Amino acid sequence: MVTSSAFAQKEKTESFKVSGECGMCRKKIEKAAKEAGASFASWSQATKILKVTYNVNASSTSAIQHSIANSGYDTPQYKAPEDAYKALDECCQYERKATAKCCDGVKCERKDGECTNMAVCKEKGCEDMSCCKKS
Repeated sequence: MVTSSAFAQKEKTESFKVSGECGMCRKKIEKAAKEAGASFASWSQATKILKVTYNVNASSTSAIQHSIANSGYDTPQYKAPEDAYKALDECCQYERKATAKCCDGVKCERKDGECTNMAVCKEKGCEDMSCCKKS
């Protein structure tokens, strides 16, 4: 007797803004999204919105945004590292907003004098905890 089982693959589709300028950016953004597990990725140069579909058991919006940021493009969750941004072709270097605070979009507080989410704060470039709320 042969049995087989199929695991339900739950796909999720989401959209979020990704900074970029041109068709070359589109290729890099979509490639970075797919490398992070997106089965579908489509970025609009006009709206700066990326639509992605991914298997929730294999990837996440956070992982996709992190991959895109590491390729040089700012996302709502992650600011691209300066060296990755500067490595972009000149036509791809978009106007960057002010550096995000570590608490942007993240619940960040202090407990016993320590930041409760320091890993995220460091990732977002806020290592001095100046933006964390005192508890």
